[in-house]
Amino acid sequence: MGNLAEIETGGSAERRVVAVIRGVPTSDGAGVKLTRVIGQRALPDLDPFLMLDEFGSEKGADYIGGFPDHPHRGFETVTYMLDGRMRHGDNKGHSGLLVSGSVQWMTAGRGLVHSEMPEQEDGLMRGFQLWINLPAKDKMCEPRYQEYAPEKIPVAAPVAGVSVKVIAGEVAGIKGPIGGVATDPTYLDIALKPGATFSHRLPQDYNAFAYVFEGAAMIGVKELEKSQLAVLSQGDIFTVTADDQPARLILVAGKPLREPVVKYGPFVMNTPEEIHQAIADYQAGRL
Repeated sequence: MGNLAEIETGGSAERRVVAVIRGVPTSDGAGVKLTRVIGQRALPDLDPFLMLDEFGSEKGADYIGGFPDHPHRGFETVTYMLDGRMRHGDNKGHSGLLVSGSVQWMTAGRGLVHSEMPEQEDGLMRGFQLWINLPAKDKMCEPRYQEYAPEKIPVAAPVAGVSVKVIAGEVAGIKGPIGGVATDPTYLDIALKPGATFSHRLPQDYNAFAYVFEGAAMIGVKELEKSQLAVLSQGDIFTVTADDQPARLILVAGKPLREPVVKYGPFVMNTPEEIHQAIADYQAGRL
């Protein structure tokens, strides 16, 4: 993978926009207001991605309740804080503080009970939470965290007018810190100056999406407005161009698992029997 300024593109297939999705307002935790983009009726999932929530408000009442203790089993959660501070802790004794620009990649595996609570009462709180499925062979692995402060997230400048925070994957020889993930993800935060273009190579058969959260941008012949997600076709090359204003978006791709998915709230397994076991284990305090 890499920027097209560095690689030969002959014979490559451009990724097209096959669907445009706009998120729906919802709430989760103790009344936190969210926009659910993946995990709603229009886009229930995009293998291996199970859910994408965007949160963003300057009103403390929209987020102050946070996400008190709740369980997870069978998947990974990725929290990317754009603005604000969130304190997290779990029943294994792990705790930490997510600040503006930081990333937490939590592999729940066999299970844990954790909380995510704002450490501010007002001011802007903005970011994303993405749920990524685990393959059947890894669903009962031991939980683990990969946490990185903003200064640990490298920034690539592959071409003029383009800045890319590399959370997972590689851009212009710069690798993101996240590793050892079964779905081999790419997770990029792309900032474009007016008229700038960025192209990036992805594995041809990986599922991918782009979500614009500032400005507007063209992907192929399709213009995406702010708060729109593009489901991308298969192909090798992703290209995006800002219009006459700056734009910012996330590009996420991963290897599809092509396994049965059974969801029940915070549990994602392969069979109903495994869901029943997860509920029993949670109720018995075994997570």
